[in-house]
Amino acid sequence: MSALHFPSGPWTGFFTYPRGLGKQRMDLSLSFAQGRITGDGTDPIGTFTIRGHFDATSGECYWTKTYVGAHDVFYTGFREGKGIWGTWEIPGVWRGGFHIWPLGEENAEELELIEEKPVEEVIVGPRH
Repeated sequence: MSALHFPSGPWTGFFTYPRGLGKQRMDLSLSFAQGRITGDGTDPIGTFTIRGHFDATSGECYWTKTYVGAHDVFYTGFREGKGIWGTWEIPGVWRGGFHIWPLGEENAEELELIEEKPVEEVIVGPRH
């Protein structure tokens, strides 16, 4: 099996919330080297850093997205021809999907990012 290409540089994409709450855009600057992923970015929730690992043979990758001064989100995904797809999770609170790709390699349908609910409502969750 040949190695998959994980290009360092600007990436973009989205993550989704459960229960049809829509796609949320994220912009990232990622570095892939010696099996490690590092970087940073922004999304509607705030600024974050990325630290994790990838396997260029299997395409498997996982990382922690840490919001500055706030919480961590755990990502697990796989590299394929159109980017990295997978799931994210805040254990015991939220879980959803994501898709990111190198900037400039997106398709028109991938750019249709919807923000249906204010982020504050989504991240806090349902109120009782």
